[in-house]
Amino acid sequence: MTTTRRDTLKYTGAAIAAMSGSRAASAATRAEGNPYAVRSGPMPVPYVPRRGYADGPYGQVHFRDTGEGRPLILCPQAPQTSRQFENVYEPLARRGIRAIGVDSPGFGESDPTPFVPTASDWAEAVPAVLDLLGIDQADVLGHHTGSMVATETAILFPERVKKLIVNGPLPVSEEERRNFLKFVEEGEINFVYEHDGSHMQEAFATRYRMYADGGATPDPKTITRYTVERFQGYAPFWTGHHAAFIYDHNAALEQVMAPTMILTNTGDQIYENARLAARIRPDFDYVELQGGGIDIVDQMPEEWADAVVGFLTKA
Repeated sequence: MTTTRRDTLKYTGAAIAAMSGSRAASAATRAEGNPYAVRSGPMPVPYVPRRGYADGPYGQVHFRDTGEGRPLILCPQAPQTSRQFENVYEPLARRGIRAIGVDSPGFGESDPTPFVPTASDWAEAVPAVLDLLGIDQADVLGHHTGSMVATETAILFPERVKKLIVNGPLPVSEEERRNFLKFVEEGEINFVYEHDGSHMQEAFATRYRMYADGGATPDPKTITRYTVERFQGYAPFWTGHHAAFIYDHNAALEQVMAPTMILTNTGDQIYENARLAARIRPDFDYVELQGGGIDIVDQMPEEWADAVVGFLTKA
């Protein structure tokens, strides 16, 4: 009988699970005899996709891959990483989707570009991940800044994109663009790293308020992760919003040929921009979730996953 790669992975996974169970039991036994142990017994482990690296045009591209199902590339908002989707990897996998989160170059564990990047530069990293995984064509979804990376991927590599989901598109007027870029210059490019570390507390407080603006009660642990992700990349964090605000999403939406859905939620701070995108492309599917904020993926993971998969599986 011929053993396929999938069989090998399945058997290997079963063996790892068995060893993990054995090690957990052994650890529990050791803890029982240790007077300093906090507790014994199994500890809950989150759903963690397998991680890997592809050789991209600017160095290594880090990604997370759930491994089975219909492939869907996930492009995160800046300055977050592919961990943005950690609360929907499992719901997507449960719905038959192979979710592949990609760190934009310079963010998370992806190498940076040797210049100030654009959304187009980040889009060029996506085919490298697909090639490494042996995927000819995938669906692509991006959230906020990631929606622009996803849009560019569909424009630059149309043969690689089956369906496109722009979650939080940002078509803007020139006045809005100037105001956004002023915010980047004053609040991010000129950001001051204080000797007493108070800049971390302020960054946490700012992100806490942004989460709460969506009407949800922020979890300090989640906000801590967001704050850390802002500063952990190899590129200056301001390059994320800079790339977003110089991007002409108005014109780019007109160029998209792939079947596309605009996804938004009524509590998103750029909800009205999504409604404008729907007017620019009335032929696109349009879905809005009720409530939430900019962190809709964490706030309403099951509803979000339903909306995504509903479009992807639509004939």
